[in-house]
Amino acid sequence: MSKENKVKIFLVDDDVVFLKLLEIEFLENGDFFIETYVSGEQCVENLANKPDIIILDYLLDGVDKNAMNGLDTLDQIKSIDPEIPVIILSAQDKIEVAVNCMHHKATDYVVKSETAFVRLKKIITDTLQYKKLKKQLNWYMERM
Repeated sequence: MSKENKVKIFLVDDDVVFLKLLEIEFLENGDFFIETYVSGEQCVENLANKPDIIILDYLLDGVDKNAMNGLDTLDQIKSIDPEIPVIILSAQDKIEVAVNCMHHKATDYVVKSETAFVRLKKIITDTLQYKKLKKQLNWYMERM
């Protein structure tokens, strides 16, 4: 499949080992084009590359303690393009954190675990299907 037809995913995580493992999982198990970033700043700087979806770490403080955290990055992304789906990925297994992320307009929240990739893939499939249906509905509504 050509690069233009693949789903473009931004993976953003300050844990470079986890980031590489996640990238490998996506590349081996689907038609994805992956861009990886170790900071929220890098992700925001590259939004012109038009990702279909962003998977964003919640903390993002491993490389630079003064870096933007995941929520700040999420807010920046949504202020630039509110239509980009952003899934927050975190080791934080607290309902308050997940709810807070949803208040910041995250598409979903996934806890880092052995099953995280399976959940992410399902969420991506569902999210992209929803976007497609929404686009089709808007097209039909404009013609009425």
